[in-house]
Amino acid sequence: MNDENQEIKELLLLQRVAQRINSILDLDLLLEEVVSDVAQTFGYSRSGVLLKDEQTNELVIVAVRGWTVNFHVKGDRFKIGEYGMVGHVGLTEETYYSPDVTLDPYYQVSEESTRSELDIPLKIHGRLIGVFNFQHQEANAFTNSRIQLLEALAGHVATAIENARLFENERKEKDRLVGELNEARSVQLSLFPDWTPDIPGFEITGLCIPCREVGGDWFDYIPLPDGRIAIVLADVAGKGTGAALLMASTRSVLRMFAERGLSPGEVLTKVNDTLVKDFPKTRFVTMIYAIVNPSGKNIVFANAGHPPPLFADSEGGRFLNFNSGLPLGIQEGFFPEHSFELPSVSRLLFYSDGISEAMNQVSEEYGDKRIFEQMINPDATIKNLLDDVQTFISGFPASDDMTVVMIKSQDIL
Repeated sequence: MNDENQEIKELLLLQRVAQRINSILDLDLLLEEVVSDVAQTFGYSRSGVLLKDEQTNELVIVAVRGWTVNFHVKGDRFKIGEYGMVGHVGLTEETYYSPDVTLDPYYQVSEESTRSELDIPLKIHGRLIGVFNFQHQEANAFTNSRIQLLEALAGHVATAIENARLFENERKEKDRLVGELNEARSVQLSLFPDWTPDIPGFEITGLCIPCREVGGDWFDYIPLPDGRIAIVLADVAGKGTGAALLMASTRSVLRMFAERGLSPGEVLTKVNDTLVKDFPKTRFVTMIYAIVNPSGKNIVFANAGHPPPLFADSEGGRFLNFNSGLPLGIQEGFFPEHSFELPSVSRLLFYSDGISEAMNQVSEEYGDKRIFEQMINPDATIKNLLDDVQTFISGFPASDDMTVVMIKSQDIL
């Protein structure tokens, strides 16, 4: 084969190996493929990759192929500038070729049959990341053209290693974030009530479905003196971890005032005064706070910028569009209280705007009308409502948390 044909063949070999290694993002697999391909493609029986440990200024063997005697094995370390040809290349950051290692001042025995060795620095943007090592049992086994070819290959290898490292770091960071989010979700779920109020004449159910691992919606039941119970449903503006943190702090503030037995309007006023001082300026909370009194079968509630509750009985239904205050955390305000009776076989629904604003694939919102149609059914449940919302969006990802609390008034047997 003439020199021109040999050069073309080697360039094609280089292209094939480069394409192969640049498609691998698993670092360990990449390094093993590199040393294997060099042996199979270029005919060198021994090759290895050493990567630089920045903290110790050492070169570490991370992949080897073709050693008949394991004089040096994976994991061995060599001080840069102190040990062998690889240490010399690590110091000078220049390719070093020894056509006869028995005459070379830097050579350290790694394989007794080795007669020639080539070490090429692996560099990214001028920064040394390792050394590519080639050995052959024949003296003067590396021609100038072959050295140039392997230097070109080393450039591809360095890029592939850097890409694999970046991918691995991104994967580890993603795994870390997923772990933290799962832990945050577990913590947030623990803030929701894990019990159902047992109040004569009432059935109370609630559920929150975050659109992400964590979210800003929250509902709660708070036992009060004389058998009364407070019910709260809130929605922190925003999504994700930030909203979840603000939700948790809002929950603590609200419970502090609710447990004093204050009226709904007083509770919202106290919470609002605290949030106005402490909340980020771009954040706020909408909230409904209600107190259920089983002895009189009546409910008193106050609304801070939240969607109006929906009342339904045998005669139909209506949204309770009573006066409400501004969302909490914006400015000082007043929160009117509203009291009404819940006759037997009636229903009251609190919900977040994640229900009414749930959107399907053609950008149509679920809307108040569909909520109304669900609730006028005497057998309405929060499960049926949420199932209908999920059917409506048909697998389209929810853009907001969905939270509902339903209070049903029943005959006492």
